[in-house]
Amino acid sequence: MALLTRRNTLAAFAGVLAGCGGGERRDAPPTGSLAWAIAGPWRLEPERDRWRHPLQTLQFWGLQGDMTVLELLPGRGWYTAILAPYLAANGGRLIAASFDPRTRSVSQREVLADWELRFMHNQELFGAPERVSINAPALAAPGSVDLAILANNVHTLMAEGAAEHVFRAVLAALKPGGVFGVEQHRAASTGLQDPLAGTGYVQEAYVKTLAQEAGFDFVAASDVNANPRDRRDHPFGVWTLPPTLRTSPLGQPDDPTFDSAPFESIGESDRMTLRFRKPAGARAPIAPSESQR
Repeated sequence: MALLTRRNTLAAFAGVLAGCGGGERRDAPPTGSLAWAIAGPWRLEPERDRWRHPLQTLQFWGLQGDMTVLELLPGRGWYTAILAPYLAANGGRLIAASFDPRTRSVSQREVLADWELRFMHNQELFGAPERVSINAPALAAPGSVDLAILANNVHTLMAEGAAEHVFRAVLAALKPGGVFGVEQHRAASTGLQDPLAGTGYVQEAYVKTLAQEAGFDFVAASDVNANPRDRRDHPFGVWTLPPTLRTSPLGQPDDPTFDSAPFESIGESDRMTLRFRKPAGARAPIAPSESQR
């Protein structure tokens, strides 16, 4: 009955929003559907859909409304704004593993505050997402998660020296047969991989190795988020491209003379989109001690 009440509330909310446009929207997707969550006016930067293809990407990863989903490093919540209402409307559960609130980084604290302000104060729409530190020994109860998502942040984990630990923690949190969906800026498959991923780009083979060494089986790859125009040779790494459009090295003032037009014409980065699976019957890995990390 609680789910029915929430669905009715969401339907009324969607109807009010549709009415604000000056007439009924007969083509509006059904309330509670994934298409409805993607079309919602609560979205962050929906103009990026042309590069990120959320519907096709989430379908490739196998998202269903009644799942328990673990979102890793959600940032300001680009995917959270889709996942939270969709899962809330269908009896699912969302766990967000983000930066440690005790971090010394001002920018990370600002991201956390932005995410919390947006998603923790509207339970009728977003439900009650759960939060955990990405550095926690366990990201969720062992064997409790259906789908884990890491979108464009493998390089962040690599820069922090945390990729191996987080991949193992994801495996432990997933149910046997559970899926780990990864999207990441894709480096050329030549040369050595920078272990700190300073440009933001990571080789596809490197991500597969990280996952397989953690205990995952590789299932499939999709080019839904590929961009062949991205040559990856940008002066300020992937952040030279939209949506960041950086004009100077990190930590330096913006350069008003830098011409971003050629990089805007490229669009967002070329990205791998991968699906891994926790083997059926897999045992949870033993977490390393602090001295081993």
